[in-house]
Amino acid sequence: MKKLLAFIAAAGFSLSAVAAPEVYVIDGSHTFPRFEYTHMGFSTQQSRFNNTTGKVTLDRAAKTGAVEVLIDTKSVDTGSTLFNSHIQGEDFLDTAKYPVATYKSTKFNFDGDKLASVEGNLTLKGVTKPVTLSVTSFACAPHPMLKKDACGANATAKIKRSEFNAGKYAPAVSDDVTLTFAIEAIKQ
Repeated sequence: MKKLLAFIAAAGFSLSAVAAPEVYVIDGSHTFPRFEYTHMGFSTQQSRFNNTTGKVTLDRAAKTGAVEVLIDTKSVDTGSTLFNSHIQGEDFLDTAKYPVATYKSTKFNFDGDKLASVEGNLTLKGVTKPVTLSVTSFACAPHPMLKKDACGANATAKIKRSEFNAGKYAPAVSDDVTLTFAIEAIKQ
């Protein structure tokens, strides 16, 4: 009987270790938050941020998780040095006062085994608003080069920049902004 109890206890500990949440660190060389907006009705402009850090905690068995993304707003890349400075100014990102934007999840939503959406809060220019990311792709697998587990996802959301005190020139420059997150993270 003692051996049976010891076996059950050991099995329970083994199963709980397997089902424990796993921590992944965001790979800044493969993670680029992007944003796009309509410019004076002529075209859709696309830009990205080049410096992003953060972590993902994921328990696939329990279908729970958390993500925290920190975006260096001074790393905005519009494709033009002059326009980068304009976007970094007070009318838009005000990077001198707000050098970091953050996204912190409050809930992961799964559809079967696939991550479907992430609810959370976006903080931009000192303003925090709820934003739900719609996950368009999600995969976890061993990374073939790093020989570690990795996860990646693509997700989108729409925000109104005026809600973050960045609404200058609307509606000529659209108030609606599409955010796209391409994230890769490596298990620690």
